[in-house]
Amino acid sequence: MVQSLNKKVDLTINATSYLGMANYGKVLVGDEAFEYYNDKNVNDYIQIPWSEVTEIMASVMFKGKWIPRFAVVTNNGNFIFSTRDNKKTLRAVRNYVDPNNMVRSLSFFQVISRGLKSLFKRK
Repeated sequence: MVQSLNKKVDLTINATSYLGMANYGKVLVGDEAFEYYNDKNVNDYIQIPWSEVTEIMASVMFKGKWIPRFAVVTNNGNFIFSTRDNKKTLRAVRNYVDPNNMVRSLSFFQVISRGLKSLFKRK
């Protein structure tokens, strides 16, 4: 059995982890870490201490009306999640991560335009 890193949990919510294939479980936002636990497999969990989190990157659509997913960026890689209420989750995370480190991810057209600009850029 896995021991939680948190002493106090602020938010527990149903979530989907996109690490490999989509897995369903629960996200816990607490005072020590961001944690994900799979519903079906107890050995499938992700625990990210707040000291390891460099930024939170959110996909924002329709001028902030809908946030389909967010990524927790660490020194070791990115972990992509989607919860039942992403805005509520990101508000809970904002208490532990500097708001300047919570950023929007690039839109589809921004990615395409940067790719085209890099193709035609002189070296």
